[in-house]
Parts: sequence; C-alpha cells; structure tokens
Amino acid sequence: MEWTDEGIVLGVRRHGETSAIVELLTRGHGRHLGLVRGGAGKRMRPWLQPGNSVRAVWRARLDEHLGYYVIEGTRLRAATVLASSHAVYGVTHLASLARLLPERDPHEDIYEMLDRTLDDFDDIGEAAAHLIRFELAMLAELGFGLDLEACAATGETSDLVYVSPKSGGAVSRQAGDPWRDRLLRLPPFLRASAGGPNRWSDQDLQDGFALTGLFLLRHVLEPRGQGHSDARDGFINAVSRHLARVSSAL
Repeated sequence: MEWTDEGIVLGVRRHGETSAIVELLTRGHGRHLGLVRGGAGKRMRPWLQPGNSVRAVWRARLDEHLGYYVIEGTRLRAATVLASSHAVYGVTHLASLARLLPERDPHEDIYEMLDRTLDDFDDIGEAAAHLIRFELAMLAELGFGLDLEACAATGETSDLVYVSPKSGGAVSRQAGDPWRDRLLRLPPFLRASAGGPNRWSDQDLQDGFALTGLFLLRHVLEPRGQGHSDARDGFINAVSRHLARVSSAL
C-alpha cells in the first residue's frame, strides 16, 4: 500500500529513541497517522511542528497498518506561530478540533479551510473570526450544522440577529425580540448577507465563540466525555486582552 498526499501536521509523539508517530490531516486521506524514522531528530524537528504543511508519502504492507511516512516540508508556519501566544493557542485548538474527525475519512473542504485559517494569524481579530467560522464548519461536518439561512419561526431570510439555543436555527429580530434574553446573538460576520470579512467587533467575536462553543459542547464534546480545550480558552483570552489594549489606546 502506498499513496502521496498533501498534509497539515496536527501532532507528533516520540516513538523509541529516534522515531516519531506523526498525525496529519491530509487532503485526500483524512486524519492519518504514520511512523517517521528519524522523526525525533534535529533534522526533522523543524518540519514536524503543528500547523506546518507537508508533502507525505505513506507506505504499509496492509491498509489497516500504522505504516511509515516519508515527509517533506512545503510550508513551515511554526516559526511565525511561535512568535505570538494567540497563534500558539489557535493552532493547538485547531488541531484538537481536527482530531474530532474520524480517522482516515477524507474531509477535503475542512482540510482547505484549515489550510486557509492557519495562514491568517497575523491579524488577531481576523484570526478569531476565521476560527469561529472553522468551528461552525466542524459542526456541519460532524452532522450538527446550524441553520443560519432563514428564520426558524417565520422562514424570513432578512434581519436574522438571533439563534435558538434549542434548535440551532436563526431567528429574525421581529420574531425573537420578545424572547431575546433566552436567545443567542448571531454576529453579523456569520450572516450570509452581512458583507465583508472585516465587519466584526469585540462583542461580535465573543458572541461567535459563545454560539459555536455551546453547540460543540452539547453535541460533540460532552457525548465523548470531553470539554473545551484549554487552548480554546487561552486563545479567546488572548484575543480579548489584545482588543482591550487596542480600545484603551484609541
């Protein structure tokens, strides 16, 4: 058995004296592990960092075996990521989300979205918005997508400003105002008609994380006996601190 694919490093653990077991999210073969001979050495270490993009050749005698990787780095993001705490938290959290996918099951749209998200950590606010969208996409990929296209109560497609915490459906302003204290806020950057990617505020980001966080916890994490990762909390706190500093300086 042999294949070649693009991949993003999710994690690495040492195996023996010199080797490492590397976990990749690949474009065509999904989340996939393999043994890298010499993966614990200095030469391979810069390539085998979470968030890096690689070209991987996987070989095994049988498809169900762990197999071996031969890996070549193609986009080494780790050096940039390590320069900021929010990026370290963000990459760690993205990897934990990708691990929710079943092993060896292709998810090409998620792969491409992860690749784009990892390229956009320079602007902390944009990184937060992208990460929220990625969490929303993961919910859909795992079968728990939110319906944010039309009002769950009236069918209207305009002025959608709330989300029902029970159904995960959008709710229009007119239908939701009487029960707004019981509803989640739908931030403008998650609405289909909201416009450009820069239309968000600190409150929008907080609302976005509250929205995706609730449904991830209820439908995905708690049934597995898990909670939100510490990295997610660290990323959110880093974003809040940064935006507070920017606001106080204005």
